[in-house]
Amino acid sequence: MKDFFEILSQCPLFHGIEQSDLNSMISCLDGKTIHVPKGNPVFLEGSPARFVGVVLSGTVQVVREDYYGNRIIMTILQPGELFAEVFSFAGLETMPVSAIAIKHSEILLLDSSRILTPCSNSCHFHSLLLKNLLQGMAQKNLELSRKIRYMSQKSTKEKLMAFLLDQAKQHKSTEFVIPYDRQALADYLGVERSAMSTEIGKLKKSGEIDTKGAWFCIKCAGSNT
Repeated sequence: MKDFFEILSQCPLFHGIEQSDLNSMISCLDGKTIHVPKGNPVFLEGSPARFVGVVLSGTVQVVREDYYGNRIIMTILQPGELFAEVFSFAGLETMPVSAIAIKHSEILLLDSSRILTPCSNSCHFHSLLLKNLLQGMAQKNLELSRKIRYMSQKSTKEKLMAFLLDQAKQHKSTEFVIPYDRQALADYLGVERSAMSTEIGKLKKSGEIDTKGAWFCIKCAGSNT
């Protein structure tokens, strides 16, 4: 884990954990590192919900499919990000979503029951771990609230502009790069890619935005109605 300390230090779960404690901590949590090739699942919907994952390298996409096989991207995870904790600690027996590596990825898996239950050695980092966990889950709830706000907009244009204006605010710039390609963005917003591409073309033609690939520039802020 020494090679990944810088990445782990960015993960909300490990805030305040000293490097000298990291190996014993991960051992206590029955941690194991797995390599997941691009396009392969870290886990599939229906897998046992008994671990927490941390992306060490690569990129992981969390997706949900409805009865008809329509895919919705819940989130895209970069190195240092935590995932599956909400489902593991909610008492679910199986995962309601799938996690797919969209690049070759290294993943750290931790036993969720070890996180919640202090070990017999009374490791001093457990109380800090639980505090970090609660804060991290609160941040996930905020992100979910944002996604619900985007998807509750009436039109594809309104959903798209609500997302882009939030991105500009988060980047503190009218120019920014989003973490999605066009298909992934459509899946994230819950819209058809063709309809979204049409709206992007209209917004670009009207001078409200400029874009190339994942790069966007807001030119007329407030034109999202």
